[in-house]
Amino acid sequence: MLKIIRRHLGWKIFLSYLIVLLVGFIVLATATEFTAPTAFDHHLAAMNDMMMGDTSMMGDATDLGLDLFTNFRNAVNEALGLALAAAFTAALVVSLIVSRQVVAPIRQMMFASQRIADGHYDERVDVPGDIAGDGVDELAQLALSFNQMATKLEYTEEMRRQLIGDVAHELRTPLTTIKGSIEGLMDGVLTSDAQTFQQIHRQADRLQRLIDDLQELSRVEAGAYEMNLLLREVQDLVEITKTTLIRQFEEKGVTLSIELDADLPMVYADEDRIGQVLLNLVGNALQYTPVEGVVTIRARREQDEVLISVSDTGVGLQAEHIEQIFTRFYRADSSRSRIVGGSGIGLTIAKHLTEAHGGRIWAESPGADQGSTFTFTLPTAG
Repeated sequence: MLKIIRRHLGWKIFLSYLIVLLVGFIVLATATEFTAPTAFDHHLAAMNDMMMGDTSMMGDATDLGLDLFTNFRNAVNEALGLALAAAFTAALVVSLIVSRQVVAPIRQMMFASQRIADGHYDERVDVPGDIAGDGVDELAQLALSFNQMATKLEYTEEMRRQLIGDVAHELRTPLTTIKGSIEGLMDGVLTSDAQTFQQIHRQADRLQRLIDDLQELSRVEAGAYEMNLLLREVQDLVEITKTTLIRQFEEKGVTLSIELDADLPMVYADEDRIGQVLLNLVGNALQYTPVEGVVTIRARREQDEVLISVSDTGVGLQAEHIEQIFTRFYRADSSRSRIVGGSGIGLTIAKHLTEAHGGRIWAESPGADQGSTFTFTLPTAG
């Protein structure tokens, strides 16, 4: 019996009703036991006062009082017994109704969670109540949270499947080129000159970048890295990025502009990690900005933070992509990302590193072909 109660919420609800009922009955019976004699004696004394004038009735009144008290107690006990039976029946009916209202949705969520665990990520549960109104109870909120969790799991699974396809594509393309070049060299079709070896080296670099990105994402999401937070000048961080990428800007014909407010406070930052964030944002802006476009790095102070933004005059972002752009493996334009060799995880890494500094990162864009702006914050030194 104890195993049944432990395994079934309906029995627990019924048992809770029964316990409340028994406690109430015990309190009522105890109170009646102590108060009934006093009340009866009080009323019997009043009756004796009325019969004081007739002494012949005094003895009869005493015997009558004893009989009345006995009958009174029996009547009270009988009433309590009937009340207990009625309350027990009511508790049983109410517990069955409540159990259906409470247990059924929970059981539905249990079965749905089992199906999700088996890989059916499209499983959802019915939400009790009117979700459009404000009177949603905790059970409906639990169902809503469950469906939101299932939606995120389904989306993550979709991204995982897309990742497998994307990584396979990213690996296949350079490997095919490398293999073809080596076979050409072996067959004598290609000459062993600098151009051939440079082509092989570029494809090997592409493979190495993808592997490095995947390895870095694994470390960042697991928090398996150390932070070296020291006081840094924002200008120094930006200059390192400029020095690293300026040649690529010149080769593509894109202008890199830097606009920093005067007297910017120092920030607490890990130079390598924030440099990685800046390289990612500025590198993405360069990739998606056409020839003769402009990429601008700005920095300003806002209360106890420094806001660093990277704006471009490139392809921009549509509204539906902005909220998802920092999700791992998400790419607003897969075909374009494949052309430039993007893996779709650089912004996820930037988000984790920024939040590890106690900052925030977000994206803004007026729309497609209208450029975009990525902004992140760092806490100031004071």
